[in-house]
Parts: sequence; C-alpha cells; structure tokens
Amino acid sequence: MKQNNLNVKDKKLSKVAFSHVGCEKNLVDTEHMQGLLDKEGYKVDSNIADANVVVINTCSFIETAREESIKKILEYTNQGKEVIVAGCMAQHFKDELLKEIPEIKGLVGTGDYQKIAKVLNRVEKGEIVNEVSNTPEFIADEAIPRFVDKKKFVAYLRIAEGCDYNCAFCIIPKLRGPQRSRTIESIVSEAKSLAKKGIQEIILISQITTNYGQDIYGKPSLAKLLNELSKVSIPWIRIHYAYPTGLTDEVIRAFKDSNNILPYFDLPLQHSHPDVLKSMNRPWQASLNESILVKIREEIPSAVLRTSLIVGFPGEKKEHFEHLLKFLDRHKFDHVGVFTFSPEEGTQAFGLPNRVSSEVAEARKDNIISVQQNISKNKNQSYVGLQMKILVEKISDNNELIGRSYNFAPEIDGNVILSVKNNNLKNYIGKFVEANICFSDEYDLYGETIRIL
Repeated sequence: MKQNNLNVKDKKLSKVAFSHVGCEKNLVDTEHMQGLLDKEGYKVDSNIADANVVVINTCSFIETAREESIKKILEYTNQGKEVIVAGCMAQHFKDELLKEIPEIKGLVGTGDYQKIAKVLNRVEKGEIVNEVSNTPEFIADEAIPRFVDKKKFVAYLRIAEGCDYNCAFCIIPKLRGPQRSRTIESIVSEAKSLAKKGIQEIILISQITTNYGQDIYGKPSLAKLLNELSKVSIPWIRIHYAYPTGLTDEVIRAFKDSNNILPYFDLPLQHSHPDVLKSMNRPWQASLNESILVKIREEIPSAVLRTSLIVGFPGEKKEHFEHLLKFLDRHKFDHVGVFTFSPEEGTQAFGLPNRVSSEVAEARKDNIISVQQNISKNKNQSYVGLQMKILVEKISDNNELIGRSYNFAPEIDGNVILSVKNNNLKNYIGKFVEANICFSDEYDLYGETIRIL
C-alpha cells in the first residue's frame, strides 16, 4: 500500500466506493475525489458491496434528482455503510442533512471535494464532518489527481465552474458559486495529459462555456482557447453548454478553422417566446435565437444542433407553447432535450404566479417529444447511404460494435450500431472506423464496418 500524507501509514485504511448522481460536472468532481483518495493510499473500489465507506456525489438541481440522491443515501446507510454525502445536495442542505439523516458521517460541498482525504481521515477517527464552504470558490486544475477510466475513451474537461447569470428557474449559482475559469495553459496541459492516456474525445464543459475566461481575462476567451486546443492531438473536441450570446464570429471561425473541434452546437435555449424568456430572466435571448441558428448553418453547413427546453414554466400560455412548436419545426434541431418546469425554492421562479398544471406540462412535454422524434428520424435518414467516421466504444450482447459518429454526444444522443465480419471485435474498441450507414430510426444509426482508420 502506498505511503500517504495523512499519517495513516500503519492504519488499515477504509475501502471506499463512489456512487454518482447528476451531471458530467459532478462526474469530474467524483473523478478528482477518486484520484485524491488513491494518492493517499486508500483502496478505491468500484464494487459498493465490498466497501465500508460510500461517497455519494449528489445532485440537487431538481426534485427528482434530490429524490434519487436521498434514496441512495438511505440505501447505503441502511446497509451499515459509512456514508459521506458530497456535491450539490450537501451544498444545498448543509444544515438540514445531518439533522434529518444522522447516520451520515460527513458532508463535502461543491467547492470542497479537494478535501476528501482529510474528511475521510476525520470520519475514520469517529468525527461527524461538515466540510461545506458557504460560497464555493475552488476549481481543480491539472495538478489535482483525477481518476480516468481506462475502459472509456471519452473524458470531460472542465474549463470553468460556477455561473454569474441569474436565470429565474435555476439554482445552480447558489450550488456552484460564481464563475471561475481555469487558465488556457492549465486546460491545454490537461488535454495533453488526457491524450497521452488514450482519450479520443474530450468534451469541454462549464455552466456556460461561451462565457469562458470573462473572469480572468476580462472578456470571453473561448475562441482563443479553442485555437490552442486545436493544436492538441485529440481527434475529437466537443463543446457543451454554448449560450447564443457568446457564439461570436470569432468563436464560429474557431470551429470552422479547426480539424478537431466538432461542428456540434449544444445550445440550452430553454424556450423561444419572448414573454416566457423574459419571465425566465433571459430577455436578451429572444432576439438572438433566430439569428444565431441561421448564422451557424450558413457558416457551417455540417453543423449539428442540440437544444434543451423547459415547458410548463409559470405563465406559459397555449400561444407561447405553439410558438415553441413552430420554432422547432422551423429550425429542425438534430437533438432536443425537454423538461417540465420544476419549482425550486430559492429561485425567482418559485414564487411566480400562474403556474401551469403538471398534467398540462406533461402533455406539452410529450407533444415536443413526438414532434422531435419525427424530425430526428428524418435527420438520421439523411445519413443512410453515407460512409461515416465512427468512434467504437463497446461490444453489444449481440456481438455488434457500438459507437458514435460526430453528430452524437455520449449519454444524451444516439449510437451507431455496426456489424463486422472480423471475429476479433476487441481490436476495434477505442478506435475510429469507417462504416457504411445502412439503416436508421429516430434515435440510432445502423451500418457495416469497412475498416479501422
């Protein structure tokens, strides 16, 4: 066992497992905690059944996420595990959690995950630990250890944390703190490290990637960052959470001029109608929605567009929703995620009048899904007959290769399922192949492998 820095050389260290709830930003926090504990000599196990300590990295964005987090906390405390609660729920309810669930041994806030080894050491001594800063200020850089799963070929690269916006429906600024960006040099350094570990795709994430650098450089600097990352030997670089305000000519040019920045635009627009956007405290967006979408398609014809939407926001009338349907029909996004409004205490929208009933909101969500399925099916059909570059990620139970083309982001979009004549399927894992696309449905593409690239 490694010697560590916490004076526990002669002590039998806890065996620790992690349980993860929530977004990819939470996942990066989990990977840093795993790396930090491994550095300190702790046995980090993927099997929760064999662990005596479980760190649950929680989500508190909406009610359903909190319910899932609480379910996991109760499940593992009832099994007799020593449970440490980390992440957004610890940040959100730092005063209530230890009172309501006294079996919890420790809390770790969203700006405190770098302290996980010290927290665990104190828990091992019998302390009940509440390590939650009032305002999260920390962001990990390339020097903080991070566990990267050798079985995966995609990694998220966090370029900034926190948010300075004040959208009426969103509690993230309270859970994650103000925006704090990493330097370009720090990000490029980590990207190079991930490349050496065999990562084939990195996905840049923050709360608002197009606002990257505003806090440290005095202006948004995503274009400069992309230009530097385009020099790194990573085949695919994808950007998530690109707000339309930051998609300047310079940023779009960076997409166009690079060989490895994928023309995939994830635009969390939330709605189309000016009245609803104003209520959401996003009035600036209404005039940009149309123009930025047209501009992207004019400048980059191969662009893939994804958006996320909220239906049932307080005051959303029938005509507002019909405006949204027409907006979707007009712009025909490749991918759409849709959510019903969740009233979160502590946000401006929580107290808004004219709430939409859950039945109406769910019906509108189903309507959006139905409309988008037809659009996505037609979009996918356009790839049939083409030869595409596919990143192979795993083998299916039916001995087919499962991967993605550039138009599919991991976890949230579809897959490409490929047949292959070669019996040694493992040779394809983690590699790019050329494939004929033969069939499609509303979610996935199906084809035949031609060769390894």
